[in-house]
Amino acid sequence: MNTDISSAILLREDMGGVVALHLNRPQQFNALSDELLDALQREFAAISMDAQARCVVLSGAGKAFCAGHDLREMRGKPRLAYYQELFAKCARVMQAIQALPIPVIARVHGVATAAGCQLVASCDLAIAAESARFAVSGINVGLFCSTPAVALSRNVSAKRSFDMLVTGRFIDAATAADWGLVNEAVPDDDLDDAVTRKTAEILVKSPAAIRYGKAMFYKQRQMALADAYAYASDVMAHNMMEEDACEGIDAFIEKRQPHWKSQGSHNS
Repeated sequence: MNTDISSAILLREDMGGVVALHLNRPQQFNALSDELLDALQREFAAISMDAQARCVVLSGAGKAFCAGHDLREMRGKPRLAYYQELFAKCARVMQAIQALPIPVIARVHGVATAAGCQLVASCDLAIAAESARFAVSGINVGLFCSTPAVALSRNVSAKRSFDMLVTGRFIDAATAADWGLVNEAVPDDDLDDAVTRKTAEILVKSPAAIRYGKAMFYKQRQMALADAYAYASDVMAHNMMEEDACEGIDAFIEKRQPHWKSQGSHNS
């Protein structure tokens, strides 16, 4: 395990194509300090250049996934310019997750509140322990969760997300799954196994196809319907020219397992 990232506030472990990133401020419930945000930004930049990386699992140490911004640190720097840069920095980190060419899975336990809930919503996939709870609770301290609202409202319907934002109420993992904030809510003891199953499903797919697909997925969501189809058609045509697509189709026709050429094969 690499423990040299920003004085070990962010841990990284590489395991056969899976990059595990572990928020490591357990005493602060993994609050997103300036230092932790910087560490995440640097690590996402490094992962984006790592040809061996196939997916990322983001988790938290201690009793919580992430309790949002470090409010104590924020109160210690009462300057508008600081707050503007802090929230812009956090927004860059969230966008870096979607800019990565590989899937990012949030492994959620404990609480995910405010910017921690934003972090879950920004990940491509999320699996939560049944005991996990979610909230955008800044309103309780007089601060509307404006930046978390961006990610939340892109996962959860307008009325449900606005209700969470103006009341600050917590929802449980089952509700989060029903509302689309997470993919699955699983028994606490099954959380690691559920994440492992999901990464295994990803690792046997074509790396090239996933990289084409993730970039296309988020870009087309911002387009008008006709433009989205035109763009997706062009991406799919280029994907068809990849060696992996030829191999995958041939394997399907020949009723055998494919052997991906891009980044080598992770098939069993």
